[in-house]
Amino acid sequence: MTVAVQIDQEQVIAEVASAFQAYEDALIAERHDDLDVWFWNDPRVVRFGIAEFQYGHEAIAAWRRRSPHVGRDRTLHNTVITAFGPDHAIVATEFGPTDAVPTGRQSQLWARTDDGWRIVHAHVSIVDVARAERSGSPPA
Repeated sequence: MTVAVQIDQEQVIAEVASAFQAYEDALIAERHDDLDVWFWNDPRVVRFGIAEFQYGHEAIAAWRRRSPHVGRDRTLHNTVITAFGPDHAIVATEFGPTDAVPTGRQSQLWARTDDGWRIVHAHVSIVDVARAERSGSPPA
């Protein structure tokens, strides 16, 4: 039996966009306790960073406290939020310093939990922009 999933429900996109912005604000301001809240408090949450792997909420929280600050000049580019039904969404974005070519990318899988929207999987990587190929364009 196939179940039709509603893609990009307006309310879901708005909720995830708000949660993602609050996460980003906490990241820029180095508010570690706030960042901890945005990650699913479960040993199954995963974060793959630029040069590290974290498995579980405690590992992510501990790493965040000893990691270098992302910088107050971090800006996002080409952020795309796609919602799958009422309870899941993917946020994909590029990032870099203000007024520079984006050199990083991140994707997050967000899920609606009993505690609200939480990141259940995250992946961050750096791009060699001189060698990167870009195809297509992000939706408006």
